[in-house]
Amino acid sequence: MSENTWNEENLGKLLGLLKPAPRAWADAAAELPRLRAIFDDLVERAEADAAFRSVVIADLEAALAREGIQPTTRRLEALRSRLAP
Repeated sequence: MSENTWNEENLGKLLGLLKPAPRAWADAAAELPRLRAIFDDLVERAEADAAFRSVVIADLEAALAREGIQPTTRRLEALRSRLAP
C-alpha cells in the first residue's frame, strides 16, 4: 500500500460515498453538550445539597422534566449512574 492511497483527497472521496447519518443520530449528537451540562449541574447540586439530592433521586423523571429534558429510559439510567454513591 502506497502512502498516496490514504491521502486527504482520496479519504474525502470515500467519505463522500457514505450515506448521511440518520437525522436522529445527528439530532442526538447535537443535543449531547446541553445534556452533559445539565447533568453536570444536577450532579454538582446534588453533591452539595443532601435535601436536593433526595428530591432528585426520589423522582428522576420530574428532575429532568424541570430542566426541560424529556426523561427517556437512557437519560434516566445515565443520571442514575452519575448519582450512585
